[in-house]
Amino acid sequence: MSEASIPIDDPEEIRTLLGARDEHLRRVRDSVGVDVVIRDDALKIQGDRESVDQGVAVIRRLREVIGEAGELRADDVLKALGQVGESISSPDVAASERAGDGDSRTRIELFESAKDVRPKTPGQEAYVNAIRRNDLVFCTGPAGSGKTYLAVAMALSALRSELVRKIVLVRPAVEAGEKLGFLPGDVTAKVNPYLRPLLDALADILSYDQVKRYIEHDVVEIVPLAFMRGRTLNETFIILDEAQNATRTQMQMFLTRMGQGSKIVVTGDITQVDLPDHLAGGLPDAIKRLTPIDGVDVVRLQGRDIVRHRLVSEIVKAYSKTPSNGR
Repeated sequence: MSEASIPIDDPEEIRTLLGARDEHLRRVRDSVGVDVVIRDDALKIQGDRESVDQGVAVIRRLREVIGEAGELRADDVLKALGQVGESISSPDVAASERAGDGDSRTRIELFESAKDVRPKTPGQEAYVNAIRRNDLVFCTGPAGSGKTYLAVAMALSALRSELVRKIVLVRPAVEAGEKLGFLPGDVTAKVNPYLRPLLDALADILSYDQVKRYIEHDVVEIVPLAFMRGRTLNETFIILDEAQNATRTQMQMFLTRMGQGSKIVVTGDITQVDLPDHLAGGLPDAIKRLTPIDGVDVVRLQGRDIVRHRLVSEIVKAYSKTPSNGR
């Protein structure tokens, strides 16, 4: 057991550092894996040596934020944890972690009763860190590269860490050759097949009962893109999946739903566009327009990031070659 002590003699700084109902302190404690207490005008951090060192680095960064901005938001805590997590993922540290547990990649904290989820490639790890650091992230990549799955895992992590109050999963209901009108049932039944992949990602991470409870209590909402107009979503983790099938108008509408304390992840595969030829795609247009803005990041996953069946990577390669003439 190791311990570090950080003197803090300003009661107001301590209150800011702790956060409302100690939410900032709990986030650091749970993410880093240390015990943190305030005693004798000092913050005491206890745990194993590596975790204590990481906890000290996070607290120092948070104090810098308070000194610069005079306040500390939940997003600032998340970014500090991501930055420190990146700094300890150097080759030397990664090698020692591989020797210890066989998996050096940053674990996505989902707490109890959830599947252990980690990025499996350097590209996926860069994606997870981008989500931690930014409020708006675009991710493009081929099928099977983890775009949707990791975004859903990060959304659940933010929800369970009380960084957001709700998750909204969104998809455009665009036909890929089939006709929506010929499907049986009402409107809800017709759009359900388009939203099913998002539900599958949830169900793979959580138990059926947990997913059902979240949906019934409106903590998790899965909706078609067209149903987003007119809404403002505060303290919400919002994911737009299959964004290559959103038009420029739809993309602008969707992105402007973002309220205070919210985070958006937009995912898509620009090689699988199902929009009619006369409609301009909103994903490449948004990436071009918004990339220069602070707080926006773009991650481009590649074939080497595909983690489905080994044949999926070969299939993606085969279809990326000279297009077939259809014969």
